[in-house]
Amino acid sequence: MATPTVVSWEQVSVPTAAGPLAARAYRPGTGSPQGWLVWAHGGSWRAGSAQDWHGATAELAQYSGFGVLSVDYRLAPDVRHPAMVEDVLSALTWAAEQDRPAAAPPVLAVGGDSAGGTLAACAALVCRDRGVPLAAQVLAYPPLDPECAAASYRRFPDLFPTASYLRAAWQDYRLAGRPVASDGTRLHSTPFEAADLRGLAPAVLATGDLDPVGDDVHRYGHLLREAGVEVTLREFRQTGHGAFLQAGRGPGGGQPAASMRGWLGRALHSLLPRSPFKELT
Repeated sequence: MATPTVVSWEQVSVPTAAGPLAARAYRPGTGSPQGWLVWAHGGSWRAGSAQDWHGATAELAQYSGFGVLSVDYRLAPDVRHPAMVEDVLSALTWAAEQDRPAAAPPVLAVGGDSAGGTLAACAALVCRDRGVPLAAQVLAYPPLDPECAAASYRRFPDLFPTASYLRAAWQDYRLAGRPVASDGTRLHSTPFEAADLRGLAPAVLATGDLDPVGDDVHRYGHLLREAGVEVTLREFRQTGHGAFLQAGRGPGGGQPAASMRGWLGRALHSLLPRSPFKELT
C-alpha cells in the first residue's frame, strides 16, 4: 500500500493541435514518480479547473505514488466533444515523456471524476484502439448515459445531479454523430457508444450509494467484466455525487470524500506493473 508523502507541484503547458493547454503537474516524494495519471476534473463539461481541484489531485499523487497531471481541458459551450477528449489525449502524450529513462516504456493511467471520468473512459478507448498501453482507467462516478434513463436517477430525483440537469449538460457537451480522428480512430462521447470493450485498461470505479449516476457506474463495471476487463468497483455508503472534491480528514478518516480519494490512490498503486493486483475493500 502506498504511504503518504510530500507532494510538489508546478504549472505546466501541454502542446496540443489547438494550442497550449494549461495543466498542473503533481510529483510525490523527492524522486521520480512511478508513473503518470492524467486527471480530468468534473464540472458537467462546462465548469471546473485544475486550480479548483488542487487539493484533491495533490492527494491522489500523495497516496498513489503516481505523478498526477491535472488538465484544464477546454469547456463547453466554447467547444464541444471531441475537443475535451483530444485535450486529455494530448496530456497523455506529454505525460509519456516525463520522468523516465529513455529506454523505459512509460507507465500511464487516465482518470477523472464526474464529467471528467466520462472523458477519461473515452480516452481509454482511444488508447486501446491506437495501441497505447495504460496501467488503469480510474473513474469516480462518471455519468455515462445521455438519456439518464437508469433507475438511480429516479430513485434520487432531488439529489445532484438531477436527470434534467445532466441531460442539458450532455446536450452542451455532445455533437450530433460520432466523430472520427484523422487516423480513423472513433472518438466516443461515452463508452456506452462502443460496440466492443475488450482489451481496455483495468478499471477502478467508485460511486456512492446516494449518487444519481450510480447505476451508470455499475452498468459500466458489468459491461467491462463481461468483456474480460479487470474491474475494481466500490460503492461508498452514505455518499452522494461530488465526494471526490469535498473536504475531508484524510484516507483513514470517516468522511466519504477523503476516504474515496485515498481508496482511488491505493487502488491505482496496486495496479503498477511491479505490484500484483489484489481486490481492495
